[in-house]
Amino acid sequence: MKLKRNLIAVTLFFIGLSSSAQQLTKQQTQDLLKADQGAIVRLDNFLTEKYPQIPYLKYPTPGPQYIISDDPEYIRVPEAIALRENVNPGTVRFYLYNVNGVKEPQKMDRKIVAMIKNTGKATMRIKMLKYVSQAPSTNYFKLGKEGLASFLAAQPSENVVLVKPGEAVPLDNKLESYVVKYDELVHGFYEFLVDQPAEITVLQTDLKTSGKEALKRITNVLPPKTKSGAGRGIYGVSNYHVNNIDVIDTKNGTSALIVADGATDPWIIGKEGTTGQQAKLAGNYGVMYEVEMKWKSSDGKGLALMTWNSRSADNQWCSGMAAAMKVSGGKFKEGIIQLPKNELVTKAAPEAVLIQVFTPKANGEEQTIKFTYSPPGASCLPTPLIFVPIDLP
Repeated sequence: MKLKRNLIAVTLFFIGLSSSAQQLTKQQTQDLLKADQGAIVRLDNFLTEKYPQIPYLKYPTPGPQYIISDDPEYIRVPEAIALRENVNPGTVRFYLYNVNGVKEPQKMDRKIVAMIKNTGKATMRIKMLKYVSQAPSTNYFKLGKEGLASFLAAQPSENVVLVKPGEAVPLDNKLESYVVKYDELVHGFYEFLVDQPAEITVLQTDLKTSGKEALKRITNVLPPKTKSGAGRGIYGVSNYHVNNIDVIDTKNGTSALIVADGATDPWIIGKEGTTGQQAKLAGNYGVMYEVEMKWKSSDGKGLALMTWNSRSADNQWCSGMAAAMKVSGGKFKEGIIQLPKNELVTKAAPEAVLIQVFTPKANGEEQTIKFTYSPPGASCLPTPLIFVPIDLP
């Protein structure tokens, strides 16, 4: 996973420079109004990191125990354990993000699987609430964008898996059949319910060995805090609610909502199970932000919600950005949208991606914009969400 910023703060009040000079041209306005949802629109001389930032309140909301496996991101040895965590009975969200990085003694095909073991005293029931499994690929942007969109749309399974005390089964049977070639990413989102304490293990092994067999014989647990990966461990925060402090008014010009930057929005803290050390998830990947933004139009303008890759100039690994969101209705129907929709990534300014256009009330009264955001895997952070006043026909 990617990102490159560090942090402090908690409730978040912070103001940038004036955006009064940042006005859409007539041509840009026409281009935006003609654009489909999720389309890339060129906004020359408009995009900047200096928009006033929207002050907001953020608090954790009830959610599942959260586990992420992304340290080491690249598993460099042929056979090893990349994560091992214990969970309590209840709901668990698990984000799998690991790559076959074996180069010595040569590049080789591997298998990366996630196993769940019943560590309780009674038969364990596992019920999938949300489930996304993708074939391994070197196209990390595609996996990250499509995986997040599928997770947001996923529905509970009717199947219940039974596991006897002391036994282990694959969390995702498809992972047992996938051949993971060198540099391919294994990417999956899982949210499930267990009624016994359990142990979750991510391991890499050869193609002929089942996950059960590998779990019995592998003793090598790779250390965390390597040179690759956002983090691994178990975290008590999995969901946030965000709302703006001051009502957005179109008369005040363009403004930006910045979350998951590591500064105004700190990285979540947890614990790494194999060492007992504090864990930090640099990027808050897999955390769900439920956002409610109050807005009004004192000047009769509409409000366009867009995003862009603000990190392209910072680092060679930040040349593209791909995301997915669920957003409330406006010009386009409420729903889940991949960003961008018809291209793999958005590259850099002057490219912006249109998420939604909101229409003002006739009397200028307040309205609420709602969306679900999660920091997109494989993209550098933050991914600014900008609110741009726009003249409507």
